[in-house]
Amino acid sequence: MKHLIFVILLLSFQYTFAQVFDTETIKNSGDNDKRINLVILSEGYRESELAKFKTNAINFTTELFNQSPFKEYANYFNVHIIKVASNQSGADHPGTSTNPMETPTSPLTPVINVDTYFNATYDSFGSHRLLYYEIDGYSANNTQLKITNLLATNFPTYDQALILVNSAEYGGSGGEFPMAYTGSWGSKVIMHELGHSLFNLKDEYYPGDELAAEAINMTQETNANLVKWKNWLNINGVGIHQYTCNSGNCARWYKPHQNCIMESIDKSFCSVCKEGMVEKIHSLQSPIDSYIPVSNELISPLFPLEFQLNLIKPVPNTLKSNWVLNNINFASDLDAVSISETDLNEGMNTLTVSVNDETSLLKVNNHDTFHLYTITWNIDNSTLGIKNINSEIANYNISMFPNPTNDIVNLKFESDSNTDLKVDIVSLDGKMIKTVSLTNYLNSPVDLSNLSTGIYVTNFYSGNALIASRKLIKN
Repeated sequence: MKHLIFVILLLSFQYTFAQVFDTETIKNSGDNDKRINLVILSEGYRESELAKFKTNAINFTTELFNQSPFKEYANYFNVHIIKVASNQSGADHPGTSTNPMETPTSPLTPVINVDTYFNATYDSFGSHRLLYYEIDGYSANNTQLKITNLLATNFPTYDQALILVNSAEYGGSGGEFPMAYTGSWGSKVIMHELGHSLFNLKDEYYPGDELAAEAINMTQETNANLVKWKNWLNINGVGIHQYTCNSGNCARWYKPHQNCIMESIDKSFCSVCKEGMVEKIHSLQSPIDSYIPVSNELISPLFPLEFQLNLIKPVPNTLKSNWVLNNINFASDLDAVSISETDLNEGMNTLTVSVNDETSLLKVNNHDTFHLYTITWNIDNSTLGIKNINSEIANYNISMFPNPTNDIVNLKFESDSNTDLKVDIVSLDGKMIKTVSLTNYLNSPVDLSNLSTGIYVTNFYSGNALIASRKLIKN
């Protein structure tokens, strides 16, 4: 998801020569190209107040990574700040709110306009607490393009940027670049907005007809056997809860929880939202930081051969690894293995390690889609010793649905590898039932109507390497 946005610079006339600002890392978990990069911009801080901005950003970062699931996956993130100075402090208060619940007789604060870099203003779109860049987000100054070009110049490989506004009065907004005040609830406001912008979560108060849509935590499905969060039902307060409303389109929509931060910022993320966030984290970043040996790294290697993983581990560590040598299980849950000469066949050998996450934040046993990460070493062994070791890393997202199934099971995978997968469906007594070839991104329906009711095993192979096994239930 790294935002490579140099093209926008070429298309922009107003901000082609965007200014370079002081950038600092306040949370470093590893190389930027192997982490999810959050970038925090300052707004409404004068030059003399940028030290205060850094303190506010550090305080926000501390609060963020004390909140699940950020807490468990803190090692997957870096956080950087860009110190953008404004000519004046704070944000505009136009006093133009049309929301009678917020301003029943007069503006909440004195009307004031201040000269800030991103034109932050309350009363945006008619709501006083909607703190946004520009009164309508665009206006003559085209601030969104200004933000984009600033990022392109100062940190083009960001994953998510957000803006902290030097204001003590409650306010915030979502969108591409979430924005929030720095008062007592500011960190929770940003967490809620990151739920939208980074993780594609919906509001769990009714967001309005224009924004209502099927999503991780929003649906019109009421069948407990079909609802997308069915594996969480009756766990941690998860149910199928109708949105609070009187009538109309709102009454057709349902959410998983009644006490989630996506509804009220004084809450935490519910189990369904956490699951979606963990899935997105894995989509953005592989847990494999590095490995050895890489291709052609070893010259005339001697036995025993050493193979090692460097993983980005959740806290507590929930990653599970499985090492397979020539399609036979070799080791489990180890970061390194040694292979002796007697472990190898003469000729070509294949060593594969697969890594997946078995966190309790995912209902793994019944989760249709899972993230799988593999490294495969091809070891050419002859009577004269090891000729070479070639390695290949791949990420897989494999789907098998519905499971359980009555007649048809759909098999699909998505990967950064161009290799097709072979799937063997095997009975528990080891009898081969079916073999299916899968092509990247294409769904393959498999007819199981002639099979007896029971449990089967699906083995997924990349070349000769077994990368995953999953249980398949035939009703």
